[in-house]
Amino acid sequence: MFLENTTGRSNGQGWIEVITGSMFSGKTEELIRRLKRAKFAKQQVEIFKPRIEVRYSVEEVVSHDENAIHSTPVDSSANILLLASGVKVVGIDEAQFFDDGLIEVCNQLADSGVRVIIAGLDMDYKGVPFGPMPGLIAIAEYVTKVHAICVRCGNLANYTHRLSEDDKLIVLGETDIYEPLCRVCYAKEKTGR
Repeated sequence: MFLENTTGRSNGQGWIEVITGSMFSGKTEELIRRLKRAKFAKQQVEIFKPRIEVRYSVEEVVSHDENAIHSTPVDSSANILLLASGVKVVGIDEAQFFDDGLIEVCNQLADSGVRVIIAGLDMDYKGVPFGPMPGLIAIAEYVTKVHAICVRCGNLANYTHRLSEDDKLIVLGETDIYEPLCRVCYAKEKTGR
């Protein structure tokens, strides 16, 4: 569990929280919930997302349940440092799409007293650790792993299975392209059994 500073006052100590899991597991929903609580506590909040993430909105972070919060789309992690001056809480969605520089950006923010809340896929559709997420998980004080429900058997889903034959690493999509699967069902898909 993590300690949420909801007083609106900075104690001068920053930290990093990572929310991770498969697609359809509620990562963005949890990110939005934490950021809205910080705003309610009158903390200065800024939210960032990669410019390529435009599935629901260009300037909002939006969950699959259509919960939304205003965000700033950026081209690279370096832009976050430039735009986050003077804030107490920084939210970052779809962190897996950022460059590896995001790890150092988050460290710098936390070292300067900022609470950093990150949401992102831990693995890509091939089951391989995705982008800067492994490094972010390693440096975070708090890690929350959320799970979807396997659409094949109803067990906890930890994997994101791509339904299309496209082999590009980044293919934006929803339930038309991806489905959450448990370990057993994912292995069956990969072996063709």
